[in-house]
Amino acid sequence: MVDYHAANNQYSSGGAQTYMEQENDWDRDLLLDPAWEKQQRKTFTAWCNSHLRKAGTQIENIEEDFRDGLKLMLLLEVISGERLPKPERGKMRVHKINNVNKALDFIASKGVKLVSIGAEEIVDGNAKMTLGMIWTIILRFAIQDISVEETSAKEGLLLWCQRKTAPYKNVNVQNFHISWKDGLAFNALIHRHRPELIDYDKLRKDDPVTNLNNAFEVAEKYLDIPKMLDAEDIVGTLRPDEKAIMTYVSCFYHAFSGAQKAETAANRICKVLAVNQENEHLMQDYESLASALLEWIRRTIPWLENRNPEKTMSEMQQKLEDFRDYRRVHKPPKVQEKCQLEINFNTLQTKLRLGGRPAFMPSEGHMVADINRAWHTLEGAEKGYEEWLLNEIRRLERLDHLAEKFRQKASIHESWTDGKEAMLTQKDYETATLSEVKALLRKHQAFESDLAAHQDRMEQIAAIAQELNELDYYDSPSVNARCQKICDQWDCLGALTQSRRESLQKTEKVLESIDELYLEYAKRAAPFNNWMESAMEDLQDMFIVHNIEEIQSLIHAHEQFKSTLPDANREREAIQAFHSEVQKIAQHNGIKLSGINPYTTITPQSIDSKWEQAQQLVPQRDQALQEELRKQQSHDNLRRNFAEQANVVGPWIQNKMEEIGTISIEMIGTLEDQLTNLKEYERSIVDYKPNIEQLEGVHQHIQEALIFDNVYTAYSMEHIRVGWEQLLTTIARTINEIENQILTRDAKGISQEELYEYRASFNHFDKKRSGQMVSDDFRALLISTGNSLGDAEFARIMGIVDPNNTGTVTFQAFIDFMSRETTDTDTADQVIASFKILAADKNFITADELRRELPPDQAEYCIARMAPYTGPDAVPGALDYMSFSTALYGESDL
Repeated sequence: MVDYHAANNQYSSGGAQTYMEQENDWDRDLLLDPAWEKQQRKTFTAWCNSHLRKAGTQIENIEEDFRDGLKLMLLLEVISGERLPKPERGKMRVHKINNVNKALDFIASKGVKLVSIGAEEIVDGNAKMTLGMIWTIILRFAIQDISVEETSAKEGLLLWCQRKTAPYKNVNVQNFHISWKDGLAFNALIHRHRPELIDYDKLRKDDPVTNLNNAFEVAEKYLDIPKMLDAEDIVGTLRPDEKAIMTYVSCFYHAFSGAQKAETAANRICKVLAVNQENEHLMQDYESLASALLEWIRRTIPWLENRNPEKTMSEMQQKLEDFRDYRRVHKPPKVQEKCQLEINFNTLQTKLRLGGRPAFMPSEGHMVADINRAWHTLEGAEKGYEEWLLNEIRRLERLDHLAEKFRQKASIHESWTDGKEAMLTQKDYETATLSEVKALLRKHQAFESDLAAHQDRMEQIAAIAQELNELDYYDSPSVNARCQKICDQWDCLGALTQSRRESLQKTEKVLESIDELYLEYAKRAAPFNNWMESAMEDLQDMFIVHNIEEIQSLIHAHEQFKSTLPDANREREAIQAFHSEVQKIAQHNGIKLSGINPYTTITPQSIDSKWEQAQQLVPQRDQALQEELRKQQSHDNLRRNFAEQANVVGPWIQNKMEEIGTISIEMIGTLEDQLTNLKEYERSIVDYKPNIEQLEGVHQHIQEALIFDNVYTAYSMEHIRVGWEQLLTTIARTINEIENQILTRDAKGISQEELYEYRASFNHFDKKRSGQMVSDDFRALLISTGNSLGDAEFARIMGIVDPNNTGTVTFQAFIDFMSRETTDTDTADQVIASFKILAADKNFITADELRRELPPDQAEYCIARMAPYTGPDAVPGALDYMSFSTALYGESDL
């Protein structure tokens, strides 16, 4: 329907009064013509009902239904949009007169001079006065606001009709009576504005009834203009009533003049809704990508925090290989997703700022800071997992070495103790001669010396077993059982040795001295034999080294051992000389020897055999040490190779980071030039990736070789990886900042010179050249641009440019603020005003009206999000467009 509210404030009371006086002179006496009176009754009744239906009521008899003044006051409230004094509800004549007077006083307050119209005539049902009053109301609220080229209302309405119908044949509008009898003028007005509703070429001038009925029915059905006259009333009259025709035509004027407003309002709403829909899509994409990335991090961290060790080296090597696959295959795509997520977030925030919308706040736990914290936790777990893997491999390597050493020493000891219990428990001294007993006693003393010499090996076996238990060796039960068996056997040997010594000492007094040479042989042969056994044990001992210095130290110790061999050989020859001397003495004195030294079990043959074995083990030890030396030299070459490349790649990444920082501060060329240069710069960085991959290959060889340190470089592969990822993220973020500046420039109409000026001003006050400035420097920057700032105003501005209270302001936030201060954007009030036009000035809107005025997808978008309207004038299906409009701009919850 028509908006009459605005018209109430456009004319001064003096001008309106002059106009109304002129109109009141229009053939007032002709109201007595029955045909005209009938036309006015129909027209004025339909006009009144078109407004009263907004209040849920209507009239049937125009002079009867306005007599109590209640519906008259309600009509004035509806068409004026103002509240009249409270009506009196009594049934008496005085109450009715008072109500009508309130209505007449309101009409007079709008600058209308009422001539010969009194409340008593209206209350009495005077048809002439009632129709005159309604005509006065129609003039004031429906026709008075019509003005074309500064003409009066009647002339303006006539001029509008002439212009709209000028192109149509058989139509010549010169007045508001005869010119409308054939109905073509009504059809021409409709066809001019809504050509799809009428086939004008099929109308015939000689069929006025059909023409009029067609126009009235189309207007009622499609234009919401009630049927105010019957075609027969117009055709059957020589001169149709001018007031009735003017009233009818004014409805066409208001219906068509509001169509363009509705279209403009619909276009504005479409634009706002399209931006809002696109932003919501971006928000949903961000949430989806953020959820997926956080879920991947959530699943990965427990895997990286798993510290369940494996029992064997091969199983731990498989864990290390799985970790390398994670680094090479699984993590890099997630690094790209994280970077893309930050870029999408920055782009969305820029679009929201440019559209005057509130900043996007992701759901709880999905902020960029939350993702960065989760990523930091992931990298911490990753670093800890790698350190644990390497330490666990070292531990298993140490355990394998200790276990093998335990088995070797245990085997030697068990071999040595084999038969010792039987020897110590025999009773051979009971039937032996004196010399035999003495020999047995000395033999036993030599055994005790041998037993004491093996005490060190026993302690070593126990210490190794203890260390295996402390390091949580997986086969500790079997080690402990074997160690316990050896210890128990050792205790038993000690007890048996003591018992045999005591038995021999009892018979020592009756035994003769044992041959000194045999005794001396035994004394010297035992430690020498023990020395040879220790030497062979050392020559066969396994070793683990991690660098050249350690293997060189072993080689040096082995060379020192070799230097003692000549002295040892002389000692061997001296011991063998004792045996030879015994043979000589026996041969010389004709003594038949048994061939066994009664004081020792160590024979010259065993000494020579062990000496020969030791001689063979020396070159084998030389070969093993030299092979390990070559291995460590190869490892050292790997270290040097990695260091040479890392010492190039590391400074290269650092220089590129510094260059990007310089580029982001300096403005050389247009933003498009900068963007092109940055993308070329990015491609040059990406082209450098083969160097990183080559370094990764060298690093993999180092890890496979179990090399854990490198004195030739300060760069580790982890440092290089982190630097490379930071470099890719920084260049991507810098490109995104330039793209957002282009977006801001294009959306806000900022010229390149203004951007240069903004950048120059920002750089001047960015003393650290970091691309960010603290609040004091930002205040100085604003003052330099001509802003006079108080504390409250500066706090307001900081709330805009630094919504997260970081204490710093970026260049992007600065140009967003400057562009916002100098450009205009849509506001919530403008959108509310647009909806109000579509709603025909109601405080609510219906789903049918939205579907009629808006495109289908955006109409359904509004219907799904608008809350039900609950105001006092609500009707079924009413929707609240005001709260919806303010919610679009963050002013209330949608």
